Amino acid sequence: MFDIFPIKAFSDNYIWTMVEGTNAVVVDPGDPLPVEERLEELGLHLQGIVITHHHYDHSGGIEKLQSIYDCDAYGPSGGHIKGINKPLQDNEVFNILGKNFTALSTPGHTDDQLAYFHHDKVNSILFCGDTLFAAGCGRLFEGTPVQMNNSLKRFAILPKETQVYCGHEYTESNLMFAREVEKENKDVLDRLKIVTALREKNLITLPSTIELELKTNPFMRVHLDSVIKSAEDHSSSTLLTEAEVLGYIRIWKDNF
Repeated sequence: MFDIFPIKAFSDNYIWTMVEGTNAVVVDPGDPLPVEERLEELGLHLQGIVITHHHYDHSGGIEKLQSIYDCDAYGPSGGHIKGINKPLQDNEVFNILGKNFTALSTPGHTDDQLAYFHHDKVNSILFCGDTLFAAGCGRLFEGTPVQMNNSLKRFAILPKETQVYCGHEYTESNLMFAREVEKENKDVLDRLKIVTALREKNLITLPSTIELELKTNPFMRVHLDSVIKSAEDHSSSTLLTEAEVLGYIRIWKDNF
């Protein structure tokens, strides 16, 4: 299986980089410069680019990198992201570095958001962009709570051992909010201790796993009484659906 490592960009972005031999594929290169520098340092050739959504901090480096490496760019269809020449639809399978990935439409953060899932006997891998974060989810800039809830449910049924590669280092702040939502959740408290220690050393907290998210991510736990009660107590209202619970705790998180 190819190696995967992050290239840091901006204040908290991760450009996930897959390597097989001397070939590399990068996910969401918002800034081309650190990609160029790291590939040169490691003697790697950029074979492809994968984009999850249109936000510039994820897509801004496509054309510059293509001008240097003459590589294909895979991503959301629609023609709205310059440089994508391999547009993908929901459930479409494509091959990079000899491995098949499936594009999953997961709107909520943006309307065009795609995630990419690979599974074989050895590995399960998910590149989820800004839909799913460690212990959190993306802001609802274009989508609705219903869409986000449905997207997170697509992730929830993936193999529990799936390695989750998110677009940003938000884990510590997300877990602080998760602790507020579920004050008695031991899994959240234990994870926060580990993550706090990592961040004190400026170390990365990713990848996560689907299993860990199901235990500690309030946005993937909106069907549980503990999260529903917390959301209703905080909102002083009755929330009738999972989407309503998610929508409220997303607003709560936005102002946390």
